[in-house]
Amino acid sequence: MKKIVLTVVSILALGASTAFAGTPINNLNQGQTAIGVQDHNLYIEHKLSNNFSLGLSDDDVYGQIGLGNNIRGIVGSRDYNGSQLYVGAAYNAPLAPALDGYVSFIGASDFSEAQVGVNYNLASNVDLNVNYRSFMPDYGNDSNRTSVGAAFKF
Repeated sequence: MKKIVLTVVSILALGASTAFAGTPINNLNQGQTAIGVQDHNLYIEHKLSNNFSLGLSDDDVYGQIGLGNNIRGIVGSRDYNGSQLYVGAAYNAPLAPALDGYVSFIGASDFSEAQVGVNYNLASNVDLNVNYRSFMPDYGNDSNRTSVGAAFKF
């Protein structure tokens, strides 16, 4: 199974275009930090309490608030043609042993972004992420991308 997943991810990585802002939905324990890369974007995320995580990426500062077992509210600010406040939500659930799926949606006054992805647990503290992201600005062309990344948790 691991060989199949790694082969598929390698193929996707070779065909993936450059990424845009946005980070995967990570599952962290309280006090845990994730440092990751999603294509060429770096991010760091820390779970400050049982229900709140704070994150920083190349273009975003965001918070995730636990609203239930698998549901999160998202509030953030993105540097996209000037600073934009956005809100959104995410849902995640286990799909198989060592494989979690998620869907998220964020929106602001002049853009929206939807993301569907999976996190595969390669080791106890390393996740591999593959996702499909659709970025829809009010002005300009939509951008749909497949993205590959990894996160180290400590």
